[in-house]
Amino acid sequence: SMAAAEPVTRKRRPKGHFAAAGRAKRPRGGGRQLEAGMRGILITCNMNERKCVGEAYSLLGEYGDLLYGPEQFSDHDERLSGSEREEDEDDVEAALKKEVGQIRASTEQKLRRFQSVESGANNVVFIRTQGIEPENLVHHILKDMHATKKKKTRVILRMLPISGTCKAFMEDMKKYTETFFEPWFKAPNKGTFQIVYKARNNSHMSREEVIKELAGIVGSLNPENKVDLNNPKYTIVVEIIKNVCCLSVVRDYVLFRKYNLQEVVKNNKEDTEQNPSSLREEQNSKVVKPEAEEEQRSSKEVKQENK
Repeated sequence: SMAAAEPVTRKRRPKGHFAAAGRAKRPRGGGRQLEAGMRGILITCNMNERKCVGEAYSLLGEYGDLLYGPEQFSDHDERLSGSEREEDEDDVEAALKKEVGQIRASTEQKLRRFQSVESGANNVVFIRTQGIEPENLVHHILKDMHATKKKKTRVILRMLPISGTCKAFMEDMKKYTETFFEPWFKAPNKGTFQIVYKARNNSHMSREEVIKELAGIVGSLNPENKVDLNNPKYTIVVEIIKNVCCLSVVRDYVLFRKYNLQEVVKNNKEDTEQNPSSLREEQNSKVVKPEAEEEQRSSKEVKQENK
């Protein structure tokens, strides 16, 4: 049995080396995990996160190109092939230039339009976005899928735009949302709204307190902003993972089945465009209440785990 055990320890050691090397190579601050200050798209899936990332890249790539044109990559590739063609390749200066180009290329890699980062929670994929509007892009995708009923993904469940992130502490969230909510809710802008809240791997925030405080801020920006749980113009999405609070304000949340890519392509009998509001009410009576129960359950589970 010792002989059998031996290769295992031998195998285990290099893995540690590689992991350490991989970590060291990343730029400081990483940019590789979800943190305050990022924008992007939060995607839930069932178990298969790698496949989910693949689906996300291809779906976002397809619609990103449609809406914003093909992605512009930095020109370091052309520069390198150019210098290789020149005779002075052995020249120290050229070699140095090439190296600088490669270093720049690896840092520019970070600024790709879509970049998967560690979300900090199981079954959640976070795609950081650069230079695009997550809310417009995701709304466009859902609108298209709702209209065509073409199923485009297998493992992606929900796709939520995240156009703002801050630290998940009440004071940070109050200060941040006072400005963040302005484009939708600050007079003369106004709209009916609901707040949907989900916390993962976080037990210090209180759902009730967050909803109460944020609703208060929306009300203070314009007293005409009223809560509507049946057919709100805007849904404020609050997704907390560990110590990061992810936010967005989305339209057609009920119509687009809570931004669920599996549900939005189903042919529902009631899904007639003539009467979206009755459809929304029916959806809500079925759907919104269980979510609240599920949330209470999950927060209890989290407390249990933390004990």
